[in-house]
Amino acid sequence: MKVVVVGGGIVGLSTAWALKRAGADVSVVEQGRLPNPLGSSVDQHRLIRYPYGAQRGYLRMVREAYHGWERLWGDLKMRLYAETGTLVLSGMGDAWAKECVVTLAAEEIEHLSFDAETVIGRWPMLVGDGLEDAYYCPSGGLLFAESIIAALSGHLRERGVPLLTGKAVAAIDAEAGIVKLADGDSLRADRILVAAGPWTSRLLPDLAPVSRPSRQTVVYLQPPAEFTAAWHTAPMLLEIGAVKGFYLVPPRVTRDGMRTGLKISDHRFGPAADPDGSRDPSAAEIDAILDGARHRIAGLEGYRVLQGKTCFYDVEAEERFQLRRLGACGYALCGTSGHGFKFGPALGERIAAVLQEKVDFETAARWAAGHIIEVPAAASDSSG
Repeated sequence: MKVVVVGGGIVGLSTAWALKRAGADVSVVEQGRLPNPLGSSVDQHRLIRYPYGAQRGYLRMVREAYHGWERLWGDLKMRLYAETGTLVLSGMGDAWAKECVVTLAAEEIEHLSFDAETVIGRWPMLVGDGLEDAYYCPSGGLLFAESIIAALSGHLRERGVPLLTGKAVAAIDAEAGIVKLADGDSLRADRILVAAGPWTSRLLPDLAPVSRPSRQTVVYLQPPAEFTAAWHTAPMLLEIGAVKGFYLVPPRVTRDGMRTGLKISDHRFGPAADPDGSRDPSAAEIDAILDGARHRIAGLEGYRVLQGKTCFYDVEAEERFQLRRLGACGYALCGTSGHGFKFGPALGERIAAVLQEKVDFETAARWAAGHIIEVPAAASDSSG
């Protein structure tokens, strides 16, 4: 079977990895270089964690995600991951933290309940005022995203997978199995997977309702000297409120000695925008991110903004991943919002199984959308 994957982010590369392991003839087309600095998969880090509000299906998928990453680490001969633990805080009166603990308990995920005094005792850089609920999971951590994309790209090249970089796609003929490139060339395949992130709706306008390009701002901060050491041992923070809220990624040192920064952002969708447009965040965009955390981070005005960055999600209204069939030969994975990276290898393995007709498409699509459903595990042997 010959497969062309459009998009060199975590889903596209993971699917190519799984297909190659299964012995398929696969190639990847990427409009930029790899890693593509404009891609949704490229930044210092992405998070993996069990707390998922009331979305029990995605919490279950996190288990599969961890197994998928272990298989990938085995092939890459390295672990591009740091365990931090996860601290879930009440979100401005929002029910998200309480929903998290219900699903954590139901799925028997280890977690502890803390009061405000315990929180600020352990993490003095936080403010306990108004804290309604706090739950800590020892599990959860940082996936070093850009390093993962670079390592996975290198692994695929070593395995003989063509990575066609700098090749913009002009059109997809999903019935005939043809990927038409902007330079006039065409690629033919038995199966096509479109995993183009925020560029999906440009290639496939019919998917625009479930793949809206959303402009997201992230901010890197330098904490005051008195809190630097504490942040380097802190867990990731999730305070997702209905009015204000934030998530925070603590700094760490990677296995190769690279230092990652303290990153803060808001998981809620941003405005629709062109992913090829300006990536420079405005002062107002940066201030909006900081405003969402001032109530919880002590002395935030004393933190120095090192960098503001803009990335793009492709979002679906309910944040449910959309695995879609396109004509006789095509498939697309879109609507991965800001939480798709953690599932990269697991999604890649499941999509590869669908393309090879080893797993039923409809069942896999419901699984990807976070529905609780029993699905046969995707093939995960190391042959091919």
